[in-house]
Amino acid sequence: MPKLVSTNPSKNYEIIGEVDVSTAEDIDRKVALANKSKQDWKELGIKKRIEVLAPLYEKFETKKDEFAVLITKEMGKPINQSKIEVECALQDIKWFLSNGEKSLQNEITHEDNNSVHQLVYEPYGTATVITPWNYPLEMFIWGAFPNLIAGNTIVFKISEECPLTGKLIEQVMESGNLPEGVFSEVYGAGDVGHKLATSDIDLIWFTGSTQVGKELYKIAAEKFIKVVLEMGGSSPAIVFEDANLTDTIPHLYGERFNNCGQVCDAIKRLIVHESIFNEVAEALGKELKKKNFGDPDNEKTHIGGLVAKRQLNLLKEQVEDAIGKGAKVVTEVQIPSELRGAFHEPMLLIDVNRNMRVWTEEVFGPVLPIVTFKTEEEAIELANDTSYGLGSRIYSEDIERAKRVASRVDAGTVEINNASRWLHCNPFGGFKESGMGREHGVVGFRELSQIKVISADK
Repeated sequence: MPKLVSTNPSKNYEIIGEVDVSTAEDIDRKVALANKSKQDWKELGIKKRIEVLAPLYEKFETKKDEFAVLITKEMGKPINQSKIEVECALQDIKWFLSNGEKSLQNEITHEDNNSVHQLVYEPYGTATVITPWNYPLEMFIWGAFPNLIAGNTIVFKISEECPLTGKLIEQVMESGNLPEGVFSEVYGAGDVGHKLATSDIDLIWFTGSTQVGKELYKIAAEKFIKVVLEMGGSSPAIVFEDANLTDTIPHLYGERFNNCGQVCDAIKRLIVHESIFNEVAEALGKELKKKNFGDPDNEKTHIGGLVAKRQLNLLKEQVEDAIGKGAKVVTEVQIPSELRGAFHEPMLLIDVNRNMRVWTEEVFGPVLPIVTFKTEEEAIELANDTSYGLGSRIYSEDIERAKRVASRVDAGTVEINNASRWLHCNPFGGFKESGMGREHGVVGFRELSQIKVISADK
């Protein structure tokens, strides 16, 4: 049977384990079981479903250290950031369990002496949940728990880059003794995902690249089923001349270089007013050089490695393209000599123009291109000069101006200064090629539900 081999990208790609690739027969069997159980899972009702799912919180919590170590091994995330991911995933579970029922409760739309009219939120049926490698546990929680609470059964596929994390997820879910067919998992690369998406399912929930998301959208269109797609991003950050740089610079660092820059809505294009360009570039360079770049297993490491050699090669090509077209590296942190694997120097790029790949493509790594602007109008035009529209950030002490600019930025989220949008109640998703549909909050639950109107005589 073919094997999916897991390697450690920060230890010269040493093999750390393997899992069996799911066969077409495996996938068909699990989809059939999900379809067989979907009516019973629906009719159990949301309150009972939450009662069944609630014990899983403690089961994940007892494995949190094991998850953190495994995430770091499989994708190179610094161990402290892996621990944060796991803690965030646990908080996600709590919020979903606590807010699912009220988010999906029936709503009376009209009532008179003769009748009552209600909106009822019902599950679609069987959902395919496909997640990426950059936040392997948290993305699973985002996709699985709202679907299960809403009443959808799930066949889950994790990225081929982190199959061991997926195996541990499967073990925890199986320990929850869910009804047969309500949750199952398959393993493999894109061909397995394609087979799963073209199976007899009712909904596709996907987080990953825009290229794959578009392919899944085409499949869904042919099947005429619902999709929720959170895809790539090239999020801009606009820094106006009156920005509080004492607060802004550390925030810029974190929003670009956390997880080695491998975040869908990380800052990927920095747009700075020309009057403070040198000051910002110098201060951000100093902030970057203060951080520890090295072994992800080390508790003191801030920036580790990339997920795989293919990711490293892509990033090198993007940087070489920029330098070949005139870009300059103004800050570069050298790779420690003892490191072997998918490591790329964290760097800032200036003299960037709009025909460079670091501007036109999503850059998934520790590289930040910086450009200047003169006017508010130019800043907006630069921010929107992308096929993506996931996140964005604006830094200015003039809040009215910041809000005015926010209204014209084409993105699913806009953060002004240091006000984070990362609250569970806030829906998350993108404009343009960053996807469709929303996750989180009341809106996220309802994306996974069909709306039925029931009008009845009194």
